Amino acid sequence: MTAAEISRLAGVTRATVSNWRRRHADFPAPSGGSDASPLYDLRAVESWLAGRGQLPAGSPLDDLRGELRRRPDGAESEAYLNLVVLALERMGANAREELLALQTEALLSAIHAAVRHHAADVPGAATCAEPGKEAEPVLRAVVRGVQESGAVAVLDVLAELPRDEVGVRGAYATPGVLVDLMADLLAEATDAFPETVLDPACGTGSFLVAAAERGASVLAGQDTMTVQAVQAVVRLGVLAPTGKVQVRDGDSLRHDAFPELQADAVLCNPPYGDRDWGHDELAYDARWEYGVPPKGESELAWVQHCLSHLKPGGWALLVLPPGSAERASGRRIRAELVRRGVVQAVIALPAGMAPPLHVGLHLWVVQKPDQEGPETRSVLFLDAAAPDALPEPRPRSPRGRKKTEESGLREAVMRRWRTYVGAPGTFETEPGIARTVNAIDLLDDATDLTPARHTRAATVTVSPRLLAEHIRQVSAELAQATAQLTALNREDTWPAAGEQARTWRTATVADLARGAALALHRAGTVPGRFATRAEREAWQQAAPDRTVVADAAPMLTAADVTAGHPASGYFPESQKAAAIEVLAGDVLLPELLHDTGTGTAVRVADATDAGSLLGPNLWLVRPDPDRLDPWFLAGFLSADENVYSVATGSTLRRIDARRLRVPLLSLAEQQQYGEAFRRLHALTAAGARVAHLANASTRHLRSGLTGGALLPPPLGRTSTP
Repeated sequence: MTAAEISRLAGVTRATVSNWRRRHADFPAPSGGSDASPLYDLRAVESWLAGRGQLPAGSPLDDLRGELRRRPDGAESEAYLNLVVLALERMGANAREELLALQTEALLSAIHAAVRHHAADVPGAATCAEPGKEAEPVLRAVVRGVQESGAVAVLDVLAELPRDEVGVRGAYATPGVLVDLMADLLAEATDAFPETVLDPACGTGSFLVAAAERGASVLAGQDTMTVQAVQAVVRLGVLAPTGKVQVRDGDSLRHDAFPELQADAVLCNPPYGDRDWGHDELAYDARWEYGVPPKGESELAWVQHCLSHLKPGGWALLVLPPGSAERASGRRIRAELVRRGVVQAVIALPAGMAPPLHVGLHLWVVQKPDQEGPETRSVLFLDAAAPDALPEPRPRSPRGRKKTEESGLREAVMRRWRTYVGAPGTFETEPGIARTVNAIDLLDDATDLTPARHTRAATVTVSPRLLAEHIRQVSAELAQATAQLTALNREDTWPAAGEQARTWRTATVADLARGAALALHRAGTVPGRFATRAEREAWQQAAPDRTVVADAAPMLTAADVTAGHPASGYFPESQKAAAIEVLAGDVLLPELLHDTGTGTAVRVADATDAGSLLGPNLWLVRPDPDRLDPWFLAGFLSADENVYSVATGSTLRRIDARRLRVPLLSLAEQQQYGEAFRRLHALTAAGARVAHLANASTRHLRSGLTGGALLPPPLGRTSTP
C-alpha cells in the first residue's frame, strides 16, 4: 500500500505519515516500490498502527479495500465484482442478509446464481469468469458493504482499483462539478430536459447519471474500456433503475455501437491528443459532414461524431482542449461549423477545474442545424477564467482559491448562458468576460474560437457611455464600502487590559456539553451517492456547484464556511430525518483547516443559514442562549492559540472541537466580548469587499483607457467618470 493509502487507513494526513517514517524507527520498512514512491506491507502497517492505538475500527468499506489489496487479481476481477453489486442491489436487503449467513460454498453458489439472474442484461456478463473459493472473503466484503453502506459506495471503492487495461490517450474522468454544469447548460437550452441522451465516451457513466437525475429516460453510452462500460451499466442500474439503458464497449469512432441512433442531446468528454483515432480507415466516413478531420484533430472528429447522432435541433456539449479552438490544421472544419450555424458557444474554464489540471479546458456548445428553426447568426464567447468572471474575491491559498472558483463557476456561467439563450440578439457585452460575435466576423484566415481572443477585444466595441456609467456605479459602491470600513475601524475603543494580560478560568467544550451549557454536533457520512470517504472528499470540493434537484435539501459545507458563502450543497430529502438542522445562533467550525495565514474560519449562523443541514467536516456548537453568547463562543473557539493547541497535522490541521477551551465569564462579559468579535468579523468582510471593488474599478478604468472608451482626467486633478 502507498503512503496515501496509509493516511486514509489511519485517518491522518500525508504529512503525518511522513513524520512517522522519519521519527519512529519501528515504522514498517518499504517492501516495494521506489525511493520516491515506496510501497508498504498492509499487514505490517496494520500491526504497527494497532500497537500505537491508531488503527480505527474498520468500516465495511475499509474491510473491502483491505480484501481487494490482498487479492493479486483485484483489478482483473473488477468487472465481475461490479456485476455482483448490481445483482445485490436488485435482490433487496432481506436477501442480502440471508447471503451473509451462508457458509463459503453456499455463498459462492448463491452469488453466482444472483449474477446470472439479476445482471444478465449487462454487456459481457456471460463471458465474465466466476471466481472460486479464494474469492469468498472479497465477495463477502462486497455483500456486507452493499448492505451497510449502499451499492454506490461499493462501486466507488471498486473504481479505486488500478486498471491493467490501457485506455485511450488523453482520457480522464470528469469531475462532478463539470458534469453538473454541462447538464445544467443543456437543461437551460431546452424547454424540457432531453429524453434521449448519448455519451460516446462514457467512462463510468457520470454524464448519463446526471442526465437521468434530470429526467432523461433513454440513456446510451460507449467506452473503449470494458470494465468502465460495465461499471457505467451498473451505476445506471443502481441510480436510474427505471431508465432504458444501453451501454456498449468498443471504440466509438472505429466501431460505432449505435449507428442508427438519433439522440436529443449528447454530453461527452472525449479523449484528446489521440493521433491513432482511425484517420486512415475512416477517411471516407459519412460522419465527416463538415470536413475530413486531419490526423492531429481527433477532437474535431469527436465533434462531428456527436453531431451525426443528433436529431435536427439537438444539442451537444463537449469538453475539449484549448488547441481545438485555434490550431491551423482544424481551421477549415471550424469555419464550416461556424458558417452553418453549428457552434453556439465556447466557454473557457479556469485551469484546475478538470484533468489535465494545468490546462484551462473549453466547453463547446453545438447544435445540429434545424431547417425549421432560427438561423444562428452569432456565437457566445465566455471566458470564465477571466479575473472578473467569478463574483467573489479569491482566498490566498491555492485550495481555498480553487473552492471559491468552483463555488462561483456555476453562477458565472449559468447567468450569462441563461441571458444569451433567452435573447441572443440583445446580449450585452462584458469586456474581458463575455461577448457575442457575428458568425461572419469569425470567418477569417484563422477562425480562432478561443474565448479570450474575442472577449478581450470587446473593449473597443463597448459603448463609452455605458462603460462610464458602469464605472460610476462601481466607484459609488467602492465609496460606500470604504465608508463602512472606516466606520467599523473606530479608534480608542480597545483599551488595554492593564500592566498584565488578563487571565481566566476555562473549561473545554466537552465539559460545557456535559453541563448542558451547549450541544456539540458533527455530521456523519452524507448518505447515498456520497457515502464513501473518497467520494465524500471529492464531493465536498465540488459541492458548491451541485445543482438543486427536486429531492434535495440545502446543506452548508465546509467550503461555504471557509469562503463565507450561503449553503451550496444539497442533502437527499429522503435522508433529511437523520441530518442535523442548522439554527440561527449556532457556531460552525470546519474540522479540517488549512494554514493560509488568515486565521481560522468560523461562522455564527444567521437567519439565512437557518434551516440548512449540516454538511461533512463541520463541527456545530449550539450554545444555551441563557448561558453562552454565540459570538463570544465563536471568537474564543477560533483563536489561533486555542486551535493550535488541539490541532494535529501541519499544513492540513484536524481539529477536535471537544478539546477547545472557553473562558468562564458572566453572560454580561460574554456579550461585551461577543460584540467585539462580531465587529471584527464585519471589519474583515468589509475589508475584503473594498479590496474586491477597488480591483474591479481599476481594471475597468484601465480597460476603458486602453480601449479608447474613456479619457484621462485633466492634469492636476483626479476625478471619476
